[in-house]
Amino acid sequence: MAAKRVLMIIAPKDFRDEELLHPKEELERAGAKVTIASSKAGEARGVLGARVTPDITLEQVKVNDYDAVVFVGGGGAAVYFKDNRAISIASEAFNKGKKVCAICIAPVILANAGVLKGKRATVWPDECIQIIESKGATYTGKPVEVDGNVITAPGPEAAREFGRAIAKALKG
Repeated sequence: MAAKRVLMIIAPKDFRDEELLHPKEELERAGAKVTIASSKAGEARGVLGARVTPDITLEQVKVNDYDAVVFVGGGGAAVYFKDNRAISIASEAFNKGKKVCAICIAPVILANAGVLKGKRATVWPDECIQIIESKGATYTGKPVEVDGNVITAPGPEAAREFGRAIAKALKG
């Protein structure tokens, strides 16, 4: 899978550490090249203390450069729920047949981009369920849900499986 490129989008603060680090590790183990993006340049901080310097900002993202786009969760991901650039990245990636992935509360970004309409999806089990259902998704509650090119997961306990599911989808 050496040629596969994955973009992981994190919030500038309060992203969920495991939801970035575990899938990134699984993807790199499978041979993918991972690029990290955020809305702001400079160090981003995870809820549990991880410090990450994004490679690029959302404004610099060229969707054609990637085979998959992954939105990382954690409370900070809510900054992207109505962020025009994040939503356009999700929409463009989906429309171009890329893998579009999100974990924790981040599937709300996909729902707001119209990506989850008619799709089975999972999300952090709170009001996010109603949000994705209101945008046309069928909530399943599974640890990882794969529906076509869309891959979702509900939270940190599913982070490794989520990463493996993305790697498997990229191989297929």
